[in-house]
Amino acid sequence: MNRRNFLSLTGTFTGGLLVLPDFLHALGTQPLQNQKDSCVVFIQLNGGNDGLNTYIPFDHPGYYDLRPHIAIAKNDIIGKNNGMGWHPALKNWNTIQQNGDLTVIQNVGYPSPNRSHFRSQEIWQTASGAQEYLTEGWLGRYLDLQCTTTQPTGGVNIDSIDNLALRGKEPNSITVKDPARFRSQATTEASQLSSNPQLDFVRKIASTVVEGADDIRRAIAASQTEVSYPTTALGKNLEWIARLIKGNLHTHVYYTSQNGYDSHDNQKSIHQNKLKELDEAVFAFYTEIKRAGLLSQVTLVVFSEFGRRVRDNGNGSDHGTAAPVFVIGGHTTGKVVGTNPNLDDLDQGDLKFETDFRSVYATLLQQKLRHQPTSIGITQAPLSGIFR
Repeated sequence: MNRRNFLSLTGTFTGGLLVLPDFLHALGTQPLQNQKDSCVVFIQLNGGNDGLNTYIPFDHPGYYDLRPHIAIAKNDIIGKNNGMGWHPALKNWNTIQQNGDLTVIQNVGYPSPNRSHFRSQEIWQTASGAQEYLTEGWLGRYLDLQCTTTQPTGGVNIDSIDNLALRGKEPNSITVKDPARFRSQATTEASQLSSNPQLDFVRKIASTVVEGADDIRRAIAASQTEVSYPTTALGKNLEWIARLIKGNLHTHVYYTSQNGYDSHDNQKSIHQNKLKELDEAVFAFYTEIKRAGLLSQVTLVVFSEFGRRVRDNGNGSDHGTAAPVFVIGGHTTGKVVGTNPNLDDLDQGDLKFETDFRSVYATLLQQKLRHQPTSIGITQAPLSGIFR
């Protein structure tokens, strides 16, 4: 078995429980590399969030003309400003924006967009071109260069499955569903390096996972939840991330996701519920981090693999292209970057993208992670106006 195949088999240690056989116990532990204080937290909205019904161009007549069945009534839209406003389920996001802590990046996408969920997610997670296929994620490539020694918690994914964005050549990230139940079983029996490189690689993987479990347990033990989180999957995931940040895990990148945004039918009800879940979970996280005095160090990024088509299909909407990306905290400017969606100039019924998503990544790498984007193959220029 080659190294790449083994990594694909061992990369996911989920379900909140990790049990390692004795012979795979760590060879020893190393202290984590000194990290800068800032971290970036990603929430991936799976299924293609309808950006036009999230941050709404209510002042454009085309919005109501093209969406007679799913448009949000103008009187229900909140936080109206410069022709845009929030879905009524996002009342807390409106508060965050009013506080100056939420930036909207309009019309984010990429050339020759792909409407397949799987492929478009892959493009976003690897920062590839539409016709380019990469096996390592953009954050995994960053961690390979950032981590001078293998760091199992260089990136932490709170989920039940691995995320391609964090996959690199080395195991510098870890996936766990429930940190409260994350444990390892091992003895103190020492393992020696052998003449078998595959066996040594197995031992290296085991060592990093055990060390990661220990670091996560220590961070959880050193922190506590001080606000009330909603009893939803996303709420629990963000609560864990807040605990790890407050517990000084010293991780640069956290990742989680929320499913359920593929709204081909019954969209108004489904989208209302998903946005309410998102709003409540994010606001609890925002409140916790702000009370801890960490909001300037923590940047939250919310995105989806694509938006929805401009014209509704009756009671829902189909896969589209460009959509907004939302950035909270991290000394964000609180502005709207880019222009309002142009519903008069469409590309075969879809919004034309204005900002390449890799420019967003370049900005995060350069300004939040102190890393040169070109070193991991991102050549798009960083954006101005997101951060102070």
